[in-house]
Amino acid sequence: ARMSEINPAASKGALSGVVVLDLSRFLAGPWATQMLGDLGAEVIKIERPGDGDDTRLWGPPFLTRHDGSQAEAAYFSSANRNKASVCIDMATPGGADLLCQLAAQADIVVENFKTGGLAKYGLDYAALSAINPRLVYCSVTGFGQTGPEAGRAGYDYMIQAMGGLMSITGRPDTEPGGEPMKSGVAVADLSTGLYACSAILAALIHARATGEGQHIDIALFDVQVALLANQAANWFASGVTPGRLGNAHPNLTPYQLFATADGAIVLAVGNEGQYRAFCAAAGVPELATDPRFARNADRIANRSALVELLVPVFASRATQVWQVALDAVGVPCGPINSIDQVFAEPQAVARGLRVEALRPDLAAPVQMVASPLRLSRTPPATPAPPPTLGQHTDAVLATRLGLGPAELARLRAGGVIG
Repeated sequence: ARMSEINPAASKGALSGVVVLDLSRFLAGPWATQMLGDLGAEVIKIERPGDGDDTRLWGPPFLTRHDGSQAEAAYFSSANRNKASVCIDMATPGGADLLCQLAAQADIVVENFKTGGLAKYGLDYAALSAINPRLVYCSVTGFGQTGPEAGRAGYDYMIQAMGGLMSITGRPDTEPGGEPMKSGVAVADLSTGLYACSAILAALIHARATGEGQHIDIALFDVQVALLANQAANWFASGVTPGRLGNAHPNLTPYQLFATADGAIVLAVGNEGQYRAFCAAAGVPELATDPRFARNADRIANRSALVELLVPVFASRATQVWQVALDAVGVPCGPINSIDQVFAEPQAVARGLRVEALRPDLAAPVQMVASPLRLSRTPPATPAPPPTLGQHTDAVLATRLGLGPAELARLRAGGVIG
């Protein structure tokens, strides 16, 4: 199995020739390494013999084999395409030794064990950088390598809570159903993967220029706090703790959800020109000149009065009618699409946002979301499907470390590989 068969992007992607030893599981680390794979890196995903990455079991729903039996969870397929799966038990001396040999050839290591958890296997940054000084070693943890919480595990939901996101998400307590709310996807995990990928690429450029690798310390908590963005800036500037506004925006209005005659629409007025254009298209030109609403700061001060006036206006027309009218004058708006409607959107179809890949053991192609990274010279290739557990163990160890069939059989019999 050549890497071009495991990852179609490996031969011509922007990161072609870059080798990633992926010791991560769950979502944040795999999201980062999947991006590297999409960009053409050779990603060697190390999994525990037996169960592998925990997310293989995070179902239903599960993928289905030809014989009707259950394969891995669909969840796993969201973050593990374009990777080779190699089963090695790092808790065995032989397994740790194999991983050291692979790290010696790698450009990047990504791991998300608890802080200090890999030192006992000799797989921590200090040990592996001694073997390979140009190694970029990225540790993804809940709380980072330092501080009083460094030893704690961190899961996305608790990080959304501790990092402030839930305090500004959801309806206010004064409204029915008012309570702090988490996001519908694991934004702390996913954003941590994105930040990790950015840091890895920066460190890789440095390593290529100087021969010096480095240790990257990425924490879900730090990332979630960074994602507070304008809400944190508002608090720094005003001393007023932001609260929950449901679907409204703390700094802009009208910028929220409105009920229409047949559903709902999101209106996103971002500047004064858009506000005036909206008022004209909505048939309420007087609201553009009303001194209570003339400027955005005035509208924020008189938010509830403005919304009260707009509610019956929106209720008078259907969503599609609003969409056409507001699109015509350049006012941002959109329907609340369910996920099936997202992939039916003409824009999603035109951009090819649903891709599929065949895997011989499965009854149907694996459906995946396309990489949003559009590079004019080195675009991501149509992805390879997420691997079966240990699918590439023998191929990678033979190709990378020169192990023959007898040695592989001995290691397998000893429980070192799976």
